[in-house]
Amino acid sequence: MADTFSFDVVSDFDRQELVNAVDQVRREVGQRYDLKDSGTTIDLEDAALTITTASDMTLEAVADVLRQKATKRNLSLKIFDFQTPEPVGGNKVKQEVKLRKGLSQELAKKLSKTVRDSLRKVTVAIQGESLRITGKSKDDLQQAIQLLREQDLEVPLQFENYR
Repeated sequence: MADTFSFDVVSDFDRQELVNAVDQVRREVGQRYDLKDSGTTIDLEDAALTITTASDMTLEAVADVLRQKATKRNLSLKIFDFQTPEPVGGNKVKQEVKLRKGLSQELAKKLSKTVRDSLRKVTVAIQGESLRITGKSKDDLQQAIQLLREQDLEVPLQFENYR
């Protein structure tokens, strides 16, 4: 039996589920009476989504549909970072939605400090865009997970490689 246990704290999302959610949004926008003739386009890039539509009102409706479809596909709404809408030519409005992925260096440091201050029996190491938490007891690791779940963060957290 292993004498130490560990797990990783990451902030990630299922890319395929996001692609499926965006496809569902496109389909619903094409079918809904209030959105059908708005000329709405949704472009999915690696790190962002771009919504281009006729007005602020239809932009809000499309954003609501996006939130609904993401929730139904078990995607956290914290992955979406809605930027301020900007007008583009031809009386259209464009909004960029950045996708949050990975722990920033300052957030990783903050989480590391929180865990170290609260739980003395675990060690925390920052590994790129994730945290590795190690301890002698699985109970200590469960306490660390509970502590991190209680934090109100702007990114979703997942706990992986629990050994």
